[in-house]
Amino acid sequence: MMDDRTLLLVGAGHAHLGVIDSLRKNPLPRTRVVLVEPLDTMRYSGMVPGWLAGEYRADEAGIPLQPLVAQSGIDWRRARLVSLDPHAKAALLDSGEIVNYDVCAIATGGEGQAAELLGSDPRLLDIRPIDGFIEHWRKLRDSSSAIRNIAVVGGGAGGVELAFGLANAREKPRFSITLVCGEGGLLTSHSGRIAEKVRAELVRQEIRIVDADARFESGKLVAGGKSLEALDLVVAAVGSGAPDWPRASGLPVDEDGFIRVDEHQAVCGFREIFATGDVARRTDRHLKHSGVHAVYAGPLLAENIRRTLSSSRPRRTYRGIGMDFYLLNTCRGEAILSYYGLAIQARWLRRLKDWLDRRWVDRFSR
Repeated sequence: MMDDRTLLLVGAGHAHLGVIDSLRKNPLPRTRVVLVEPLDTMRYSGMVPGWLAGEYRADEAGIPLQPLVAQSGIDWRRARLVSLDPHAKAALLDSGEIVNYDVCAIATGGEGQAAELLGSDPRLLDIRPIDGFIEHWRKLRDSSSAIRNIAVVGGGAGGVELAFGLANAREKPRFSITLVCGEGGLLTSHSGRIAEKVRAELVRQEIRIVDADARFESGKLVAGGKSLEALDLVVAAVGSGAPDWPRASGLPVDEDGFIRVDEHQAVCGFREIFATGDVARRTDRHLKHSGVHAVYAGPLLAENIRRTLSSSRPRRTYRGIGMDFYLLNTCRGEAILSYYGLAIQARWLRRLKDWLDRRWVDRFSR
């Protein structure tokens, strides 16, 4: 029987991996599924600090797409989305191909905004996109250029873990790390207890902390009116920016350019289009741009897509309640738990984080 519907998956982000896993276990009848994703391997960002510190091989923190695609019967386009026509239900790829769809789901992630926030400099390395960061770091690590003094800009969980990872990298001599948190201070979205515990660990690892906003001025990284030079590399963990194509395509976006979605992850005004992860922003509640939320939203998104393809209304809502659960890898055999008011540091928590991370990657890599 010929396929009479098309599901278009744009990007293989964390939530879409959950959708693909659902399709692998329970294929959609009479439906062609097209995946648009230029990368062969999806990186799990939660294991990257451990990879920097030599705790993981690169392949251990990656999920190869080919086996998943083959097992799920997906039609894979190794390309990038250029634009979307939500009224004609058509997607233009950078290969020149136009893909028509009945239902579309978007999980492309956000874009780096380091240059926009900090200014341009040849030493600046944004962690977004994560695969670009990994490739750039490999080249720097393997080149003959000496890197000794590194500034990490960003006082959130991502910046903290990157600072720990780089401080414990196996290169000799050790890197000298400065963590520039911003005027708001360290881990502002976490409890004061966790900020104190993390600050104590940063001091213990001889990571310099600067509580001021940073920006390049006349070729120097300046924070709080003082130069932080001399620096060999500036790693930016300043959050995700929105890509330009959603606004240019006529999709509803907020003031920052992120796609506006409702409680079912459906794009506002277009119930046949879904968006999750860093490219989207919920209109019904505040959800951080976090891989944790994208992971747990995946199975619910899969069910809402199935219902929409069968002409039913979506009914599942990811609320994120109780999911702001962070295990920060110190890269010295311990992890620090941040869960609402709890702040615990222990070796068993590092083992727990390793088990959780490997279990998630193995779920798609088996």
